[in-house]
Amino acid sequence: MSAPRPAANPPNVQSYCHLFYISDSQQAQIERLQALIVQHQLPIVLNTKRLHDKLTQKRRQQLSQTSSVPVLVLDQKDKLSWLSDGLSVAPEWDKLQRRVVSAGRKSELLLQAAKVTADSRVIDATAGFGHDSLILASTGAQVTMLEQQPLMALLLLVEQQRMSAQRNWQKLMSRLHIINTDALSYFATLPADMTGATKAVDVVYLDPMFPEDSYQDSKTGKGAKVGKHMQALHQLASPPTLEEERQLLQHAQAIVGDSDKQGRVVVKRPQLASALANQPPNESWHNEAVRFDGYFV
Repeated sequence: MSAPRPAANPPNVQSYCHLFYISDSQQAQIERLQALIVQHQLPIVLNTKRLHDKLTQKRRQQLSQTSSVPVLVLDQKDKLSWLSDGLSVAPEWDKLQRRVVSAGRKSELLLQAAKVTADSRVIDATAGFGHDSLILASTGAQVTMLEQQPLMALLLLVEQQRMSAQRNWQKLMSRLHIINTDALSYFATLPADMTGATKAVDVVYLDPMFPEDSYQDSKTGKGAKVGKHMQALHQLASPPTLEEERQLLQHAQAIVGDSDKQGRVVVKRPQLASALANQPPNESWHNEAVRFDGYFV
């Protein structure tokens, strides 16, 4: 949700994480985690440790508050969670099943703004916990999910693997492609056609990190509360600068569109926030808490 983000470590520098597990029978799952790290070349080193006490909420808080490195936990259901400043967070895609099944332009502002179809090619350039990617992919679209933070990318990959084991989620999971990279670097790698123009992407979706107070009216102090997932992301990254916003929007606009469709960049904002890079959108869709700004190319 927060590209471009300052990385927690310089590129290619390994990040150490504690991984706590509760049963020796979870060794196979730990090996799958290690395999994902190797397969996707994530700069993560897991220090594994068996817990011999109950994994209560109080114990989770103790683990997160006494460690100087990120803490991951495999619970009794083999669900991987990240413990951040007393918060326990995970993608938990299964909790979105009802939204995914019923997703449509009448029920989802994002789909009203993006107007994706089953043959659309979409880049979610700021994947975060992947919830919006699920809604976009529910249309049948192919969604490339970019996540700069290796820890977040690992959570996404593990969740995709977990959900792929459930038959009714397999088709949706096959339409998600998770890459640990920042948006601007990825945009630069996209192949070009014979004219030198980038091969078309139909929609680029951006949900950049915002300061926590941007969700509230500066005069009244009222507004949407920041959820625990966003609170956790604030532990990893800072909001982009105005110049980074300009670069992100400019490069996203450069890669969308082809001869058959009107490409668009869709930006998610708190309802009371200014436009990305202070650039007015062509159209906006909003409710009381959130706004989707569309830039048509």
